[in-house]
Amino acid sequence: MAGAADGILVGYDGSPGSEQALSWAAREARARGMALTVCHAWAPGFSVPPGEAAVLDLARRSGERVIADGLQHAHGVMGSGTVRPLLVEGSAAAVLCERSQRADMVVLGSQGCGGVAGQLLGSVSLRVAAHARGRVVIVRGHWRPAGGYVPGPIVVGADGSAASQAAVEFAFELAALRDAPLLAVCAPADTPGSLGGARQRQEDFEQAISEVEKEHPEMVVMPHVAMGGARESLLTAARDAQMLVVGSRGRGGIKGMLLGSVSQAAVCHAPCPVAVVHPR
Repeated sequence: MAGAADGILVGYDGSPGSEQALSWAAREARARGMALTVCHAWAPGFSVPPGEAAVLDLARRSGERVIADGLQHAHGVMGSGTVRPLLVEGSAAAVLCERSQRADMVVLGSQGCGGVAGQLLGSVSLRVAAHARGRVVIVRGHWRPAGGYVPGPIVVGADGSAASQAAVEFAFELAALRDAPLLAVCAPADTPGSLGGARQRQEDFEQAISEVEKEHPEMVVMPHVAMGGARESLLTAARDAQMLVVGSRGRGGIKGMLLGSVSQAAVCHAPCPVAVVHPR
């Protein structure tokens, strides 16, 4: 399967969370026949005084060791698949956001080496989910096909916005690749400032799902109109899911926000990996 220049781009810093992300990304790249690019940004994390080149050299050498470990792990999962290293000086979030323009998707863990204990989501993960282009996958919760784990459906939230349309398309793609059922969830009464439009939003949702469903007649699709709020409905539906897919922001988002409240709740609290899809 042909893809973008970087294929699947995964952020790796040697932390347990990035190990999980790397394993997920390698399996996804293998299933899609795409290249996997393992990215590590080695900025030292503080301002280096002029003339202190030794500090930068130490940080770069440490980065080389980290990415070598990542490549070894990725090759173990990918087998004969293409794995590329990307060692870059700079902020991890800035590098991943910039490179997202040439990747099919960006994958990272929910917490990296710099995470604060007790945080539900690391700052790098949150920034990339909000600012990257295209598709961003945050690997969290249950997903690994081991220990009796039985993969559940792909769950997608839809409200008729441009971002949710892109999310629906990606969800269908994921479900088809995994031969998994698709559960499409809409909470039509949960859009602030649009009282009385719930019926219209429900009709838009049903039409959008029907149109995409026609392109995939072999798939099992389960549309669900939720009576509660979108955040609670999606998190409940994701309990047994293998992936939750949401648009970057929906109809009810505050103008100017790059990540809506529903999307932010998903990446912070979902019990499974979450894909945040930005319309290209």
